[in-house]
Amino acid sequence: MKQRISYIATLYVAMLAGFAMQKPLFMATNATGEEALSLKDYADVVWHGLSLDATTAAYLTILPLLAVMASVWVKRMPLRRWMAPYLIVAATVTSLVFVADTTLYAFWGFKLDATVFAYLDSPSEAMASVSAGFVLLRVAAIVALAAATAGVMVWLTPVRLTEVKRRTGGTLVLLLMGGALFLAIRGGVSESTANIGQVYYSERQFLNHSAVNPCFSLLSSMGKSRRFEEMYDFFPEEERAALYEGLFPTPGDSAAVKLLNTQRPNVLIILLEGFGAEFVESLGGAKGASPNLDRLGREGVWFTDCYSNSYRTDRGTVCALSGFPGLPQTSVMKIPAKSRHLPGIARSLGRAGYETDFLYGGDINFTNMKSYLLSTGYQRLTADTDFSLQERTTNAWGVNDDITFDYLYHTLAARTDTTKRWHTAFLTLSSHEPFEVPFDRFPDDQRLNSFAYTDDCLGRFIDRLKQLPQWRDMLIICLPDHGIAYPQGGQTDYTEPRRYRAPMLWTGGAVKGPYTVDYPVNQTDLAATLLGQMGLPHDDYPFSRNVFGTEYTYPFAFYTFNDGLAFHDSTGITVYSNEAGRVTLDTPTPSPTRLQRGQAILQTVSDHLGGM
Repeated sequence: MKQRISYIATLYVAMLAGFAMQKPLFMATNATGEEALSLKDYADVVWHGLSLDATTAAYLTILPLLAVMASVWVKRMPLRRWMAPYLIVAATVTSLVFVADTTLYAFWGFKLDATVFAYLDSPSEAMASVSAGFVLLRVAAIVALAAATAGVMVWLTPVRLTEVKRRTGGTLVLLLMGGALFLAIRGGVSESTANIGQVYYSERQFLNHSAVNPCFSLLSSMGKSRRFEEMYDFFPEEERAALYEGLFPTPGDSAAVKLLNTQRPNVLIILLEGFGAEFVESLGGAKGASPNLDRLGREGVWFTDCYSNSYRTDRGTVCALSGFPGLPQTSVMKIPAKSRHLPGIARSLGRAGYETDFLYGGDINFTNMKSYLLSTGYQRLTADTDFSLQERTTNAWGVNDDITFDYLYHTLAARTDTTKRWHTAFLTLSSHEPFEVPFDRFPDDQRLNSFAYTDDCLGRFIDRLKQLPQWRDMLIICLPDHGIAYPQGGQTDYTEPRRYRAPMLWTGGAVKGPYTVDYPVNQTDLAATLLGQMGLPHDDYPFSRNVFGTEYTYPFAFYTFNDGLAFHDSTGITVYSNEAGRVTLDTPTPSPTRLQRGQAILQTVSDHLGGM
């Protein structure tokens, strides 16, 4: 019996040790100059992460325990032969998860979760940001780590187990071990069961993330309910309704500010890939990265305190074009059964007689984008396959921005029929990993250089449009789909408000003149604000506000990240982590009101999605 107890205990400890050893590797790989990690930080991460490591190791030890229990009643059971396939699979899966988590964290800034499966349906696009060597190195790491882990676990497994004389007693002892594993899986005897938040211990999010077991993170996210109306039940219904009251007022008929020369301009919306305020000098971003956007901001309507609502293109596109806030762990674009019920600027303008089209130099099928665009009113789509092979291989994601901007210019220049109204949306792509562009303003900073390139393309495009007669009736709106961290060392804290601050510009001949909006607004407010300026109804955008309407009396901004939310008004900003179950930022002074309003919005949006 000692042989069996020793084996289960040793196997469990070995798995626990393996998970603990992963943490310094994760930290060393993803740490940046801003992190300044000490030996104490490494030790603290390992120590605080042990509880989830223990839970995950217990899950993996269940099957070996059952096999050992069976061996009590089977003479001279060939345990190693029976267990080797399972141990090899377990080692391979855990190694794959660890390497994927360590690699993707550098891009995403959060731990591996079920989000990864949303991008596996288009693997070529998902890997467009990296080189073949990058992928091969990770594959080699997975193979090496899996082989080493499997070798140790198989070596620890006895070839055969000796017979047990007292079978009933032996079974009871092993059942007690099973009870201990159950407690480890549950996370102890307290009311709270094992969860990611239990390993959070620091104000530095990178250390908290380093402590989280990636296998547990992935499994726990996969197990969360997909009943959207049940995902964020912060308050009873009456309390939710009371907190939500007045945040998104019923659209009114009057506008406090009128910005346009005509109510029926031709409308061009340019979604600038990843182009957050970090790259706009006048908004406190990098110097010299976007002189054209800054220049155009002084000429047109310039929103200085606008925030993106989410953190990836598939989510941000929906926020901007449908006025629908992003959810922390759900991409509505990837759920056609839901996205087809969303409102859309294209559909609203189509009802008013506009012809609508969308331009993107990449794969428009990625993340169900094509389905979303068509279902929300875009009548014609132009994508990578509409360009030559040479053009669509100028960037890892497709057609570089200089080519698509030039294509767009000639398309608009050809629209000489003044009796027809049109709306075009254009999503750029060059300012995205791997940030390789035909430009060299910042040769030592590839990331910054790619945004400077897109800004250069934008500036030259606008200057060319100004020479056309079409300019007079044109309204051009520029805003990002989402922001990214800059400098790169800041990417570990994806919850930071600066990552979501977004430049929004309205320019074109249809704009009366310079105007600055310095109060908080959201990316999702674009739809109602645009339609309000045009005198068109926007009642079907419940989460979009006309920020120039007389009913807009409480300016605020709201955004979500994985897995949390933030609420910003004139009193400050509150950031809340759902997975940790606590506020991570509350400045300048703590405000339970900000938190409650942010939670009420998230609960309302979730309920609305569930009912669609």
